[in-house]
Amino acid sequence: MKATRDTRPALTEPRRSLPPSVLAVAATTFSVVTTEMLPVGLLTSLSSGLGVSHGTAGLTVTLPGVVAALAALLLPVAVRRADRRTVLCALMALLAAANLASALAPAFGVLLAARVLVGVCIGGVWAIAAGLGARLVREQSASGRATTVIFSGIAVASVLGVPAGTFLGELAGWRWAFAVMGAFALAVAGLLAALLPPLPAPAAVRLGAFPGLLRSARLRAGLLVVLSLVTGHFAAYTYVRPVLERVPGLNAGLISGLLLVYGVAGIAGNFAGGALAARDPRRTLLAISAGLAAVVLLLGPAGGSLPASVALLVAWGLAYGGVSVSTQQWITAAAPRARDAASALFAAVFNAAIALGALTGGLVANGFGTTDVLWLGAGLAASALVVVGCAKGAEAE
Repeated sequence: MKATRDTRPALTEPRRSLPPSVLAVAATTFSVVTTEMLPVGLLTSLSSGLGVSHGTAGLTVTLPGVVAALAALLLPVAVRRADRRTVLCALMALLAAANLASALAPAFGVLLAARVLVGVCIGGVWAIAAGLGARLVREQSASGRATTVIFSGIAVASVLGVPAGTFLGELAGWRWAFAVMGAFALAVAGLLAALLPPLPAPAAVRLGAFPGLLRSARLRAGLLVVLSLVTGHFAAYTYVRPVLERVPGLNAGLISGLLLVYGVAGIAGNFAGGALAARDPRRTLLAISAGLAAVVLLLGPAGGSLPASVALLVAWGLAYGGVSVSTQQWITAAAPRARDAASALFAAVFNAAIALGALTGGLVANGFGTTDVLWLGAGLAASALVVVGCAKGAEAE
């Protein structure tokens, strides 16, 4: 009887609040995602300022994604004995330096070199942060909520980071947007040092663990869904600003506002997707895949109507907001006994998909036009729908 009385408060308390350390990690994911996606909102001014095309400027999203995919696999192996708090602080300091180098870049090649460092930070942060929710709360029942809050950094970056960076870029120039993000990353490094408890390295992740995990058909299906959805999204979203610039009545200020609305919808999608995926990841991803395919496909024909474009952009944010947390639920359910290695694979595929999406979108934008990237994005989302429909459901534990 005594054991029952002792455990009841522990089960209810996390529902009221989470430790500040969880919010510090969420600020970390916000920092890396904002830095990664900042060129999306600055694409026009960045390309004109450095004398490159929109498609070439898209390499500032592609290259960090490629590096992040490699870093997500290799960095956990390289720092397998290091305290995770120390690693995260070091990565935030490196991110600050990379943003400062981006702000001072005299040529496009220098900017790309700085974005390589950004890729290291992105892959390293996600390989570690994706599995920290369960370590930062004592009660197992609160780990899902902590993980959702950590992943909310993605959506909040869309709400605050990218629109604020876009606005600052229009107001003072794109270099100032990177400089401010550098200062913010440095502040987050201090926050992590102050709020995170010691986080000794868990069981070592070795490269040999990854081939074994890939023998699971459910895990392979989940990773293929991640690859299709994220590639399709970023093929289209990287060039969403040039697409929106063709809508009658939309000026630069309104586009920044629309990106903010998109981000608000993304936050709602993150928490809704997390709650639904905790019960049934397969059905949640079926709905997300179908929704993304439909809204991205319709955004092109709706370009002549401002209300229709706004409605579709909101629906896009709502659908994509649930992708990361829902696919993470699928991956975790598929590999419950190797979560650290599975999280590293998830982060690697996710970032490779970002790079692939930006690259293929750039090729289509340069070869056919920016509106045609929407067809590519919709087609890849539809292929994810087929994969989820054919795969066996991955039920959460």
